[in-house]
Amino acid sequence: MGLFDKKYCDICGSKIGLLGNRKLEDGNCCKDCAKKLSPWFDERRHSTVAQIEQQLAYREENKQAVAAFRESRSFGMGYTQLHVDERAGKFAVAGGKNYLSENPDILSLSQIISVNSDIKESRHELKHKDAEGKDVSYTPPRYEYSYDFYIVINVDHPWFDDMRFKLNNSSVEVQDPGFVRGGAAAHQRGFDPRRNAEYRNYENMANEVIDFLQGRTAAVSEGIEAVSRIAESLSAMAGSGRPINADELAAALQGAASVNDGPWECVCGATNTGKFCEYCGSKKP
Repeated sequence: MGLFDKKYCDICGSKIGLLGNRKLEDGNCCKDCAKKLSPWFDERRHSTVAQIEQQLAYREENKQAVAAFRESRSFGMGYTQLHVDERAGKFAVAGGKNYLSENPDILSLSQIISVNSDIKESRHELKHKDAEGKDVSYTPPRYEYSYDFYIVINVDHPWFDDMRFKLNNSSVEVQDPGFVRGGAAAHQRGFDPRRNAEYRNYENMANEVIDFLQGRTAAVSEGIEAVSRIAESLSAMAGSGRPINADELAAALQGAASVNDGPWECVCGATNTGKFCEYCGSKKP
């Protein structure tokens, strides 16, 4: 088969145009089929035709989860944001005002393995003109720093392992204090970007995302354990061969639900211990 022979997509069968081929481990994929894959998937070249077909089937099923998704909270100021459906215990990481039209992957909070922040620093040296008009370094050197704040969510998913997105829209720029204050003494005190209000704002935002997802993940896991305990109790009662009375059923439900006796966070963000939110009056989930 020659280099310029016509190729056909092994997924949909359509003819692949010039520069439109997306190689697979054992075949070819057109760019239209490739666009339907998860944006978090990066193993296409090492995937077989059968594996791509399986993922595309999953992506079709995901459209039902998208239709049922009801965002109650979002995080981030960049194009890509974290969207959460708190009642359903689901989340998506996607960009754009009409992000649901892009069929974003809808995951359960219980699929989260870990959440971390990643702050990327870039440094640019500041220079000044000497008597001859040449750019020369300050003594000691002075720099301008820029920062980007990322959240990395490691997940248990058959097609990808992590979801990484940037919290800020544009880089946070922070100047060396020696340059700002014009003296070596300021430089010697050390450079701390946390003195910058915008830096602190995104750092706090990153911590808020981590705390929120870790808390919600724990709550979902506890809920799953509670349902499991109910099922085990009912199964044991049914296996005894005798009728289950109301008192026994109530005791099983009470024991399984005891995990919810601690503090809980309302959708408004307040932490409560009673059955109703002290701030907005919402009922405990």
